[in-house]
Amino acid sequence: MSVWLPETGETLLARAPVHFATGAAMRVRGMRWFRDFDRRDIQSQLDGWPEGPTYTAHSTGGTAARNTVKGLAIATGVVILGILSSQSGSVGPGSSDKGSDTSDDRADEIDDFPVMWAAPGTLARTMPWQMDPGRCKEKTYRTHAVITDRRLVIVGFAHVKADDKLIDDELLWQTPRTTIERVELREFKAGTDAKILFTDGSWCRVSSRARERLTRYLMEPLDFLPLHSLTPDQRRTAEAFAAAQAPDAQAPLVKRNPCGCFRIEVLAPSKIDGSFGHSGLNTVMDATGTQLTLMQYHPEDLLT
Repeated sequence: MSVWLPETGETLLARAPVHFATGAAMRVRGMRWFRDFDRRDIQSQLDGWPEGPTYTAHSTGGTAARNTVKGLAIATGVVILGILSSQSGSVGPGSSDKGSDTSDDRADEIDDFPVMWAAPGTLARTMPWQMDPGRCKEKTYRTHAVITDRRLVIVGFAHVKADDKLIDDELLWQTPRTTIERVELREFKAGTDAKILFTDGSWCRVSSRARERLTRYLMEPLDFLPLHSLTPDQRRTAEAFAAAQAPDAQAPLVKRNPCGCFRIEVLAPSKIDGSFGHSGLNTVMDATGTQLTLMQYHPEDLLT
């Protein structure tokens, strides 16, 4: 196992699976495009990229027909569920609070689905082809984003079925945090996408089953509290929590939540998982240094 680790003095903040996103609207479902600033396809111009699939958006007429069929299927399902729920017991679909059926970006989510927007010489053009599901299958190779206090890194590794701990990282790409202008969460459909915009005007749209972990420390200020600034009781709680984790756990990261409690998070390289990255080991303490139970958390203490 050879896990990529930051340099001495650099702080590891998060690790999460990541790949280029995939269209979800009927016209672009299962597709993605790589565009320049004039919306021209550029995938044949990307240095070192192997040949990949080419897509053609579904016609408006075909989309309407598919939507009609889908609507009939949904209506039929609703009737069946109504009949079942009128019997003893109840049956119903699961629900999720992630995602939205409404797009606020028709040009890039309904009519087209660019996952790279990059003029010649811009940063997004340098991103690794291994992030493209059309060129690199997750069953055999996976890509993770690693976030530190200095940079965003993309690593890749061969995936061995049924062994998510066997990781031999290959450094694929990296950029200083200063090149990232902002990160936008994209909620359309699954609610797992994010748009990373760079200071040179280029951007990429990525997807992650652990989106909150991927984006949190690219969006939140890195206002971690030095351990020496805590009260003795707070510091004891933070250090005891870190010591109770894996032997290779790094020093605890402590942040003050808006409610006045403190979030303690610990990362350990040995806990990295090939499917989920690093889930983070975290807890919350109050101002006295008392570790809280989950039932005592305030809404501001909960990680989404």
